[in-house]
Amino acid sequence: MQHVNDPYVKRATAEGMRSRAAYKLQQINEKDHLLKPGMVVVDLGATPGGWSQVAGRIVGPAGRVIAIDLLEMTGLAGVTFIRGDFSADAGLAAVELALAGARVDLVLSDMAPNISGIAQVDQARLIGLVELALDFAAKHLKPQGNFLVKVFHGAGFDDFVTAMRAVFVQVQTRKPDASRKGSREVYLLGKGLKQA
Repeated sequence: MQHVNDPYVKRATAEGMRSRAAYKLQQINEKDHLLKPGMVVVDLGATPGGWSQVAGRIVGPAGRVIAIDLLEMTGLAGVTFIRGDFSADAGLAAVELALAGARVDLVLSDMAPNISGIAQVDQARLIGLVELALDFAAKHLKPQGNFLVKVFHGAGFDDFVTAMRAVFVQVQTRKPDASRKGSREVYLLGKGLKQA
């Protein structure tokens, strides 16, 4: 019932958005102005496409959004979708091929592992995914590029924040209103890729 009565689910349906998650990115973007026309954006763990939909609308025809997920995603205007496993070499290679050497302005990651129901296992899997996303961001962002990633409080969280601080000038925490109140999820925003 929580999902059916969720105001963001109702709003997403009414406004033709792919998911309630779209509003999380919108709210963070309203605060931090991460997305601008003409940007190159990579969306990791994109399906069903809420974040890609928001990003595609803002970067517009002069920009590019490259999205990857294990699950199929219905096409979106201005979004190049790759069905693949970002954590596998082939998935990463497909994203790099789509970039065709272009540097990235913003890396988005709303990835989550398949949930086993065992909290320690799920947390370890999530930390593994976000570490891969951070590694990708460090290698592919433009100087001063940004990285927005979903994480959960728990084992490995503090170490991951420390790892982000080694890569970005600023690391900030965001909890948009669209996040469910009882959720452990938070978003970490890495601002300004440090120069090597």
